[in-house]
Amino acid sequence: MALRLHGKKIQVVLAGFFCLLLLVYVSDRILTTTAATSLGKPIESIKTEEKVLAFTINVDWGEEYLPEIFQILKQAQAKATFFVTGRWAKNHPDLVRQMMAEGHEVENHGYRHPHPDNLSVADNKEEIKKTESILQGMLGYQTKYYAPPYGEDGPSGLRAADELGYKTILWTLDTVDWQTTDPEVIIQRVVRPAMRHGAQPDKRGAIVLMHPKEQTVKALPEMVAQLRSEGFRLVTVAELIRLEEKSNP
Repeated sequence: MALRLHGKKIQVVLAGFFCLLLLVYVSDRILTTTAATSLGKPIESIKTEEKVLAFTINVDWGEEYLPEIFQILKQAQAKATFFVTGRWAKNHPDLVRQMMAEGHEVENHGYRHPHPDNLSVADNKEEIKKTESILQGMLGYQTKYYAPPYGEDGPSGLRAADELGYKTILWTLDTVDWQTTDPEVIIQRVVRPAMRHGAQPDKRGAIVLMHPKEQTVKALPEMVAQLRSEGFRLVTVAELIRLEEKSNP
């Protein structure tokens, strides 16, 4: 009888312990979600009366395709925003400096290209600050825009960027060029929806996501030509945001 009562007490204690753990977990999730909501949403596009697009090119590999991308953009008199990882920048400083020399914007893509949603706020901060330090040493300015790897926008990454004074940048139109091999598919993933958005003033100001791939290089000249023929101007993320600030002083 005594053993049975002792066993019941242990069960009650264990049940209470697990309830406490569940309460802590739920409370933490509520606080985290509330914190993420208070940070606002990442920037995916901006509202403007002008027909503008911002090309963003995320770089953690593909350096062999960058010189040709630079040349295509130069011939088109177009600017882009390159989000580079710190580890890549550290190994390719000449290409990073060329980005800036060509008039493009160079911004922060974290250091190792991890999944931000799997990291703590502190670890995400370290990813951003490590790349910030490397790029500042090369370019002489502090980055202020952050494109999270994999486009993950969970609370820990958003909180880290916000506390460091960064704006988190995602995209409106994804070329999915890392997966697609057909240049024509890449072109139509941008041009067709851009034309639809361009006809609606409240949906202009799209951000386009690309990567340095062979198929992207093949698609880029025609993509730029078609966008230009539709009256689009190609700008950096910073200029896109300035347009919105100008429209909403």
